[in-house]
Amino acid sequence: MAETAPGGRRVDGATAGGPGRVLVAVYGVFALAAGARAAVQLSTRFAEAPVAYLLSALAAVVYAVATVALARGGRRTALVAITTELVGVLVVGTLSLLDPAAFPDETVWSDYGRGYLFVPLVLPVLGLLWLRRSGRPASRPGASG
Repeated sequence: MAETAPGGRRVDGATAGGPGRVLVAVYGVFALAAGARAAVQLSTRFAEAPVAYLLSALAAVVYAVATVALARGGRRTALVAITTELVGVLVVGTLSLLDPAAFPDETVWSDYGRGYLFVPLVLPVLGLLWLRRSGRPASRPGASG
């Protein structure tokens, strides 16, 4: 059973329960996929597109932090990671469309995650919505409302 913080907000793993399990799994898969892709690109083709490959590595780190934070109920850390992810995908997505020459190879966040079926754009929105929903006060027995 989740404990409650002052103000009645659920804590201690509430982010990993229910639909949050699927979110944790998707973040984990993206952390592994982006990390593996970045590792190969950085070790074999770094000179071709260093910015793009470093951005993919950054995305992998952000996904990994979000995965662990959501799984362990670290709401603040998850909020920071997921917000960073959303800003990253919006900024990199926009820049990759405005100046394609600056991104000679795709990153996870290029074109708003088109290479990953736009999941990188949708995932942080779902993550932020889940953090908001899972942080609502738990209903109390006998409480009306």
